[in-house]
Amino acid sequence: MRFLIKPEVQQPLQEKPAAARSLSRARTLWKNWELYLLILPVVVYYIIFHYVPMYGVQIAFKDFIASKGITDSPWVGFKHFERFFDSYYFERLIMNTLGIGLYELAVGFPVPILLALMINEMRSKRFKKTIQTVTYAPHFLSTVVLVGMLFIFLDPNSGMINTMIRLFGGDPVAFMTQPGWFKTIYVFSGVWQSMGWSSIIYLAALTGIDPQLHEAAKVDGASRLKRIWHINLPGIMPTIIILLIMNVGSIMAVGFEKVFLMQNDLNRDSSDVIATYVYRSGILGAQYSFSAAIGLFNSIINFILLVTVNFISKKVGQTSLW
Repeated sequence: MRFLIKPEVQQPLQEKPAAARSLSRARTLWKNWELYLLILPVVVYYIIFHYVPMYGVQIAFKDFIASKGITDSPWVGFKHFERFFDSYYFERLIMNTLGIGLYELAVGFPVPILLALMINEMRSKRFKKTIQTVTYAPHFLSTVVLVGMLFIFLDPNSGMINTMIRLFGGDPVAFMTQPGWFKTIYVFSGVWQSMGWSSIIYLAALTGIDPQLHEAAKVDGASRLKRIWHINLPGIMPTIIILLIMNVGSIMAVGFEKVFLMQNDLNRDSSDVIATYVYRSGILGAQYSFSAAIGLFNSIINFILLVTVNFISKKVGQTSLW
């Protein structure tokens, strides 16, 4: 005996009408209104101080005349970009900016990771808090104070470093005026100032690692070094990759304030970066369109680096910003 089963006819899915979708979104917003209210000041800040000023970027393609304003100033296309590419300072500015950025990435990025791993392995809570306080404290020094300390410590006549060099029979070194020392002093003083504060996010990531993994590794006879290598490092690797992408994306954004305070006529060959050149051209020289073109070029390079590294990271390790 044959039984015939009539197949069910699948009804096509009907989309919700626009009014229903809008009502659903409104309910979602109302349900989480506290969270949206909390993030509102940040959104407003970025809109006012980061997105609205983008309107003025167009002066990079104009000969800006103050009396005519941004809108009525004549368009000149890529004139200012070509002038910058053909200038005498172009190669020096790119090499100095890129050199400091790569140096800072190579030295400054791993140090907070190592510091966080060492602090995490400390058994004495009192000693751990002491180390954290000592390493966090330099972060709260202003850049002006930090550079002032550098000039005092590295003074050729009375500085602590040169005093020690004399005690060992060496000749004093004018660190702050020699071009060869500028990048090293800039990078290592920055590492000293920021390594403690930067290690906080890695310490937070380490606390999220399951303690049972360490217990199982101890049972299997794994040493502390092996547990760090095979448990702690893989556990914080997504955090490391995200921060690496962000650091590479700002590799050309060498800060202006510290470089400007450390810069002088004797070390300008190695200290002159895009930020200081924009200051001299735009603020001191009143070449607003030219300096805007240089700044826009620098931002585009950073954006390209960010997108490229994020794409590679997503393809290789499945971890990315977006």
